[in-house]
Amino acid sequence: MCFRAADLLRRFAADERGNIALIAGVCMVMIAGFAALGVDVGSIFADKRRTQSAADLAAIVAASDLSHASRAAAATVARNNFPPDSLVAVEPGVYKADASLMPQQRFKPAASPANAVRVTMRTQTPLFFGKVLTGSTYFNLNATAIASTTQLATFAIGSRLVSLNGGLLNALLSGLLGSSLSLSAMDYQNLINANVNLFDFMSALATRASLTGVSYDTLLNTSLKIGDVMSALQASVGGGPASVALANVTAAVTGSNARIKLGSLIDTGPYDDLIVGQQPKVGVSVAAFDLLSAAAQAANGTNQIAAALNLGLPGIAGVTLQATIGERPVGSSWITVGTQGASVHTAQTRIFLNIQLVGSGSVSVVNLPVYVEVAAGTATLNAISCGYPSLSTSSVTLGVSPGIVDAWIGAVTSADMTNFSTKPNPPAAKIVNLGIIQVSARAHAAMENTSPTNVNFSYSDILAQTRKTVNTTSFTSSLTASLLNDLQLTIQLGPLGLPIPGIGPLVTGIISGASGSIDTLLVSVLQTLGVGLGQADVWVPGIRCDGAVLVN
Repeated sequence: MCFRAADLLRRFAADERGNIALIAGVCMVMIAGFAALGVDVGSIFADKRRTQSAADLAAIVAASDLSHASRAAAATVARNNFPPDSLVAVEPGVYKADASLMPQQRFKPAASPANAVRVTMRTQTPLFFGKVLTGSTYFNLNATAIASTTQLATFAIGSRLVSLNGGLLNALLSGLLGSSLSLSAMDYQNLINANVNLFDFMSALATRASLTGVSYDTLLNTSLKIGDVMSALQASVGGGPASVALANVTAAVTGSNARIKLGSLIDTGPYDDLIVGQQPKVGVSVAAFDLLSAAAQAANGTNQIAAALNLGLPGIAGVTLQATIGERPVGSSWITVGTQGASVHTAQTRIFLNIQLVGSGSVSVVNLPVYVEVAAGTATLNAISCGYPSLSTSSVTLGVSPGIVDAWIGAVTSADMTNFSTKPNPPAAKIVNLGIIQVSARAHAAMENTSPTNVNFSYSDILAQTRKTVNTTSFTSSLTASLLNDLQLTIQLGPLGLPIPGIGPLVTGIISGASGSIDTLLVSVLQTLGVGLGQADVWVPGIRCDGAVLVN
């Protein structure tokens, strides 16, 4: 019996009839399994692609509307027929296109000011046959997308000239440059009217300084001769009257050893790494005079100016001036290309005017020492509103704080002028000398803004480079009148210190009578140095609004 069973088994194993049918049956099972798996895998990939596309679109829409990123992303997800809970996260942050960073390190969520959005979605796709293997009815899908947008503005802070007094401008700029200028008021007007593309100027400067293949950041942090700076400025304005005026300036400073690092004036922001000669897609235009004045201040190594002024103002017989230009706050500039949060600053400025007033009666002359300090004014880019699809609806908002003004009538010393770590608190100064009769005076006045003032620039303002002025809120009319309200006179007759009737009112009347001229003098000197008396001028020469693009 055992022999028969073994024989049958051998015969069955040796029999090749029906093999194809058996193999076909097994293969059909396998093919059916792979087909079933293919259906599920295809469904997973199709839904993955659909989810990723929705995440990409949501990120782009959210980045185009950063102030309402979550709402924009949610609306996009809903329009693509995804349930609300599929939108897991909408994270505004900062994306930096830096090749030295790993791709996953280029986006920093929650950083500000935001220029990008990361959107994360999670959905489920049903399994038709795969549930037999996985035991699950659904397969989870995750999709992440990052979109970035470019919103940049160029903006600057400074002051306009109240009046074009060629003599005053020549005296102050000559002191700053350490040379002797003799330009006319018309020359200065031509420089004010001539606009210079800042990147063209820097390219001309690099050529003049024999710097090739360097970045704008390297150029701005290179110590450059003031003569080369003026030559590059002349080349940048092209021909015409402004070029002639700058040729005279260049000739005056040719032998100067003064050097300047333009990084203290110009901040190219995200374009620091561009090679000199490459032009960014943003307007950066400035008046030739503004650039000349700012460069002269930065090149003045001693920060000291001493000059005698004669402006022909009523009631003023003569004026001697001392001025000190301080450093801008660390890391700041006069003009910048930046995103929301960027700032520009004026330079801290101190002037000391010894004003000879024409007297009357027994007091023929009043020597009035007036000290004025204007702290750094600030303008911060608070917002950029990019108009889509029409750029003409774009706008920029700056928060502007004019520098605090601190003024004294008193005996300010040269040491006080150069010590920016402390504010002067001068003693009374002798203003009238009638032999045995001496009159001393001391007064103090201050003005400041309590908070920044928002200044809006429409697209037409940007195209026209319109300058807007912010005034110190506590400054009403006359600084001299403010000083007079606090004026304390001390009249002394020899060593006895006896009061002299009538002298006090006479001296006060002489100063009051010249208050308008004193105000004009103060304003003219400060404005020529690029700062305002309780005010700051700001302007926006360019804006760049790029549509959002996927970056990851």
